[in-house]
Amino acid sequence: MRQLGPLELRNYLAQTDQPPLLLDVREPWEFDTCHIAGSHLLPMGQITQEIDQLDPQREIVVICHHGIRSRHVAYYLEQNGFTNVINLEGGVERWAVEIDPGMKRY
Repeated sequence: MRQLGPLELRNYLAQTDQPPLLLDVREPWEFDTCHIAGSHLLPMGQITQEIDQLDPQREIVVICHHGIRSRHVAYYLEQNGFTNVINLEGGVERWAVEIDPGMKRY
């Protein structure tokens, strides 16, 4: 799994022709509070039931609040055949600090 900080991810998203799936694994209330534009909510607790809905060939950036849950999910995805997984280091909290200071924080 690759690890990208917020600045690296922002730059990568601006350059890529094929945007990755931004997979937010937080709870719905967290996602409703704040999220990165274009991200898709799939709470960590539902990953095992919904893994078949994800394309193992597509690049996936896993996102959570601080980067810990997302790292666990990214590892789980890799163990299940996903080969192009990125963890957002520091999660949406670090994204808010470094990229989007106007983002609501919790």
